[in-house]
Amino acid sequence: MKALFLEGIHEDAVANFSRAGYEVRTLPGSPDGALLVQEIRDVSVLGIRSKTRITKAVLESASELLVVGAYCIGVEQIDCASCTEQGIAVFNDPHSNTRSVAELALGEIIMLVRRVFHSSLALHCGDWHKSAKGCHEVRGLTLGIVGYGKIGSQLSDLAEAIGMKVVFCDVTEVLARGNAKNCTFSELLQTADVVSLHVDGKPQNRNFFGEEEFRSMKRGSCFLNLSRGFVVNHEALAENLKSGHLSGAAMDVFPEEPASEGHFSNSLQNLPNVILTPHIGGSTEEAQQSIGQFVSAQMCRYLQTGDTRLSVNLPNCRLESAPQNHRLVHIHRNIPGMLLAINRVFAERGINVERQIYDTKGAVGYAILDINREWDDGLIAALRAIPSTIRFRVLY
Repeated sequence: MKALFLEGIHEDAVANFSRAGYEVRTLPGSPDGALLVQEIRDVSVLGIRSKTRITKAVLESASELLVVGAYCIGVEQIDCASCTEQGIAVFNDPHSNTRSVAELALGEIIMLVRRVFHSSLALHCGDWHKSAKGCHEVRGLTLGIVGYGKIGSQLSDLAEAIGMKVVFCDVTEVLARGNAKNCTFSELLQTADVVSLHVDGKPQNRNFFGEEEFRSMKRGSCFLNLSRGFVVNHEALAENLKSGHLSGAAMDVFPEEPASEGHFSNSLQNLPNVILTPHIGGSTEEAQQSIGQFVSAQMCRYLQTGDTRLSVNLPNCRLESAPQNHRLVHIHRNIPGMLLAINRVFAERGINVERQIYDTKGAVGYAILDINREWDDGLIAALRAIPSTIRFRVLY
């Protein structure tokens, strides 16, 4: 089978599939829709990061595609519903780059409060201006974290370790770390010296933070967003920076980002004490290596054993390997009688199902079956012919 990896995915991810005997190709950037359609026509395994858009039209051109690995946290760039309709598994890694993002956020907080980038830019321009005005220690300041998930909670630990007070809010009930205090969103905005966003990419978070929220923040406070670009109104942020209501900002994500190397334009450019980084929160060698190993391991297990644990879109099923048996996987629409229809095919041929596991998720059902006899073309044809079958695979 063929595997394609885009956007400079770590070499460890590629090596896993090369060792497993796949024909592997890599591309450094993110192809546009038309080129991507051509590239994946005969591909069974696809690895991407955050820039590549996997649309329904792209998926319809990839009849051989079995699994998509998102070597990043989010999967908003993937039409997961269409993947499910075609029996394509999707995997990601919601953990491995969280430390890298939290460390960048902490570093940017210190740089903003000390006005380091503002001073550095002046010195690059030949202006020696040494002053303590507007510069502060972070010790004793209050950090407000909006979104207390994997990244937000790690940032909470790091900030508290250097003497910051931490308040946070989240849409779900979460356990506070250390001495962090849970509060309302309104209370957080009014009390925090630094506000850092770590919300997810759900559609309801679009334009989550705008003029009203910025005006509710303390005068002279700082703002960071290392979550999703579309959650913040950048024009409103720029106006609050220009007016002096906010003293600084750091942005790692933007509403519109180039798919690869290219021109970038944003309303926050050329403003003093504003740190702009090109979506590099998780871009450390350590994080990318960990992500590469984690996502590739999940995809390999799925391809070899049918294991769908941690799949974003398919029911989570796992069956211990039994080399003495033969393993089949059946993906189908979640309607009454499907498991009965599958087992009837085996019963009519005198084949015993030694072990099986079955689960459903939304509109799809998923079955892993171990049988006691070698399969033949007739059995395969009968299982594929069951009405409402989405995809059928023979594993071993």
